[in-house]
Amino acid sequence: MNKKPIAAAVAAFAALSLALHAGAQTATPEAAPKHVVAVHAGRLVDVVAGKVLTDQTILIEGERIVAVGPSASVSVPAGAETIDLSRSTVLPGLIDAHTHLTADPYMSGYRSLGVSDVRAAMFGVQSARRTLEAGFTTVRNVGASGFGDVALRDAINDGEIEGPRMRVSGYPIGIQGGHCDNNLLPHDFHYQDGGVADGPWQGRTKTREMVKFGADVIKICASGGVLSKGDEPGAEQLTLEEMKAIVDEAHKLGRRVAAHAHGALSIRDAIIAGVDSVEHASLIDDEGIKLAKQHGTYLVMDIYNDDFILSEGGKAGMLPESLEKERKVGRVQRENFQKAWRAGVKMAFGTDAGVYPHGDNAKQFHYMVKFGMTPMQAIQAATVGGADLLGWQDRVGSLQVGKYADIIAVNGDPLADPSALTHVQFVMKGGAVIKGQAAGR
Repeated sequence: MNKKPIAAAVAAFAALSLALHAGAQTATPEAAPKHVVAVHAGRLVDVVAGKVLTDQTILIEGERIVAVGPSASVSVPAGAETIDLSRSTVLPGLIDAHTHLTADPYMSGYRSLGVSDVRAAMFGVQSARRTLEAGFTTVRNVGASGFGDVALRDAINDGEIEGPRMRVSGYPIGIQGGHCDNNLLPHDFHYQDGGVADGPWQGRTKTREMVKFGADVIKICASGGVLSKGDEPGAEQLTLEEMKAIVDEAHKLGRRVAAHAHGALSIRDAIIAGVDSVEHASLIDDEGIKLAKQHGTYLVMDIYNDDFILSEGGKAGMLPESLEKERKVGRVQRENFQKAWRAGVKMAFGTDAGVYPHGDNAKQFHYMVKFGMTPMQAIQAATVGGADLLGWQDRVGSLQVGKYADIIAVNGDPLADPSALTHVQFVMKGGAVIKGQAAGR
């Protein structure tokens, strides 16, 4: 048998196979063109410059902003989708730096004992949607049991449900019997919450656990609280040594730290320990204000929810002792907000959503203006200030090239009347319209 033709055929087949394989390796499918959207804004709030611009166009490709400027100078490609907001005031998506999306405000006190972690996470799906439709496209969730906030964040990121961008903490870390523990059950149950840590090394261990299971930020309870049983808001709980250990561990692992702290001593020690923000800060004194300014520590003061607690708290199941504590600290907190702001302390917008109904976040703007801020400064606290606190300056907080196309619009003028922000007409997150009619499609 003549083996040469067979050998030649085999060689030819091998060469063809190699060529086909090489072609398959180098050939790449053509990327689908990104969807292009042009948003025409009658008035645009430039939160970086602190001014309002007129007749502006925002050009969006996919999720990101690629151009912003006067409509006459922004070139809109043929075939781009157009959204006409020429009769509206357009702003960046708002940021609430203190939320509890898995918390139902009407399941407070002893009612909360009947709510499982799974049920709370399911409630979070509804509250996430309400928060987003209210114009808050980014939130920091500081405290949720069962890592429900981690699950909620991941479901939103994977496109399974709609909600804001989230930074989440998992369980808040605090002492046994403190504000971050559950003190509603008798000793027979031998129950303590998932964030309890006594001592510096337990604090480090608990911090590592939160990070392991998905926390973006670490929340600590430096003092007692209003809605917890058997403690006082002004009393220090975690010691300075414990807070230093937790902050050191968190920062080593690339996580920022938010400290729940009402009392002056707990605020002082939390700042000295190196926390990135102090939440509530109700009883802050002159020393705390000086330290916050010196260290560049953000204050996140929830000065709206006093209204809901005192008017609806009893019907929501809040304990009588909690209502009494709120009567003592609510007004003082608002006065200290004014004092701290006038002293030049950095502030980010945060409301404690979940203590009051989700979606009402923007009601706080009224009080921020009433107690010292201009409307522009209050909006900046909920945009560039929040973005800086979260470490997301390159993603959110302003309408600039390269950032996510998180855009809201209102019909009124929020710089003349901050209550206009409680009636958001249009919401876009990452280039996708969530709420409002997009005219001119």
